[in-house]
Amino acid sequence: MDQKAVYVYAKWQVKEGKLDAVLQLMKEAAEKSSQEEGNLFYKLHQSRSNSNTLILFEGYKDATAIDTHRNSEHFKSIVLEQVVPLLENREVIVMDRLL
Repeated sequence: MDQKAVYVYAKWQVKEGKLDAVLQLMKEAAEKSSQEEGNLFYKLHQSRSNSNTLILFEGYKDATAIDTHRNSEHFKSIVLEQVVPLLENREVIVMDRLL
């Protein structure tokens, strides 16, 4: 398996009136994800021009670590089952660092 670090950029458009619920859920998701052995960082950002636009920036030590994250109970139960239904749109880009 490739041992290069893997980065994830996720842009979420939260449904109107659901931002507080998403942020509350993400506190737990971020805490648990940050504790994963292969996690380098897990950061949540908010757009200055649209408060319902959230950006997640995540780093993992390698492809195995991101697979472990995506198969974790907290990712499935919090993000996929609870957060995603509160989003209007979700774009996820998995990246390799060039420079």
